[in-house]
Amino acid sequence: MKKRWTLSVMILLMMILTACGAKTEGEQDADKDELVYATAKDINDMNPHLYTGSMAAQGKVYESLVENTEDGIQPLLAESWEISDDGKVYTFHLRQDVTFHDGEPFNAEAVKKNIEAVQRNAEKHAWIKLSTKIEEVRVIDEHTVELALSESYYPALTELSMTRPYVFLSPNDFKNGETKDGVNGYHGTGPYILGEHKVDEFARFKANEDYWGGAPSIKEITAKVLPAGETTFLALQKGEVNFAFTDDRGADSLNVEAMNQLVDSGNHQVERSEAMNTKMIVANSSKTDSPVTETAVREAIWYAIDRKTISEDILDGTETEAHTLFSSNVLYADIDLEKRDFDVNKAKKLLEENGWKSGGDGVRQKDGRPLTMKLYYDVNSPSQKTEAEFIQSSLKQIGASLEIVGEESTSIAGRRSTGEYDLLFNQTWGLAYDPVSTIAAFTSDASYLHTTKGIRQADELYRKIEEVMVATDEGKRKSLYKDILTIVHDEAVFIPISNGRMTVVAPEGLKGVSFKQTQFELPFEQMRFQ
Repeated sequence: MKKRWTLSVMILLMMILTACGAKTEGEQDADKDELVYATAKDINDMNPHLYTGSMAAQGKVYESLVENTEDGIQPLLAESWEISDDGKVYTFHLRQDVTFHDGEPFNAEAVKKNIEAVQRNAEKHAWIKLSTKIEEVRVIDEHTVELALSESYYPALTELSMTRPYVFLSPNDFKNGETKDGVNGYHGTGPYILGEHKVDEFARFKANEDYWGGAPSIKEITAKVLPAGETTFLALQKGEVNFAFTDDRGADSLNVEAMNQLVDSGNHQVERSEAMNTKMIVANSSKTDSPVTETAVREAIWYAIDRKTISEDILDGTETEAHTLFSSNVLYADIDLEKRDFDVNKAKKLLEENGWKSGGDGVRQKDGRPLTMKLYYDVNSPSQKTEAEFIQSSLKQIGASLEIVGEESTSIAGRRSTGEYDLLFNQTWGLAYDPVSTIAAFTSDASYLHTTKGIRQADELYRKIEEVMVATDEGKRKSLYKDILTIVHDEAVFIPISNGRMTVVAPEGLKGVSFKQTQFELPFEQMRFQ
């Protein structure tokens, strides 16, 4: 009887231990070689030649020829390169120790196939000016490839370093030699390999043990889809996830107060990058049925926003006030521009002088039309919602009625490309790519064409953008950038709010937490537990 009782207890204990150790789908134990991060959105389609996938996820799987760093353009899949005297031919010498995740060799033929696949979908990539300059990709030998351009284009290496589309997918994953209509798999050359993916639940990435840069210390990373805010906060407290970071639309899944609580618990650390971008409100100058088509209205909005309160109170000092489209540490952006400080009276005066008269209900009117507008914000960003509410209250003081609407970031991006907006939150591309990428987007249907095409000097602006992209003289380039930035500043189509940073919430014992020059990726392969 005693033996039977002892055996029963042992079986019961084993069952309890097994139950405690079991993993549910999408969850991980707090192992020392695993990270589970919260994300408000699914990783979506990981095809690196299209634009719906999570850039943070794609950055773990795919790589480019070169990398944009704090020290400038550095080698990545290309060990070295030369540029012809006329600036039209780039010769890349590839690493010889690289394979795709499926075992396919990375070589010049693979580079040619990938770049040509991107180019055959040129309309999708027109916002990247390089896509309009590439004439031919030539294989010189197994590990040497030439890129021939129609004309000299100084941002070529910068645009080749982007998270997408000029990154490399195994040719075995192509569908009928193409990638524009989908792919058969997601095999890159990067430090992590995409494993199991359950849409809107989780995605799991395994360390690439054969990675040319050395096997990562973190052996498994899981992206777990959770609503931003309290749900993510509670999941971090309970240990269901142990990592969170600013997403590729600039939204944090936690507010500053929640982050501070996690740090105070002793179980988490918070790391913030240097200022990487400018968070701003984008105004649709071409929406003729909206008051924002008027420069005076856009200027009034600019003057009515108290950036100091946003920076110090709403963002708890984690971001600084922004007064220009780019901060002065961005190349070519350290120029003198009129500063529009917070000034409610100046905002009122501008509106009054331009025919917007006070109405009985507190909302100004002009020619029978009320001063009413809509502002779209990212529904997954707690801080953006708070900022939107604060700006709504601020504009009420100058006689403007602002409706605020929270939507998914993909929906807001869609509005930006179709022009179906008055005002929306957005951000510049960041240190790695600016001013080139944001300014190039001024002429793109998919980005800021609707923002800029309604201004008085639109044609002059577009002409100067075309000139600056091919300018070889440094003095002329500086002069053109000054003109471009002055035009959009004077027209107040990009209303700056704060200088944005990337934020990481991580386990206290995690070392090697750092940031890339791009705001869209994190160097997970450099992280390790102590």
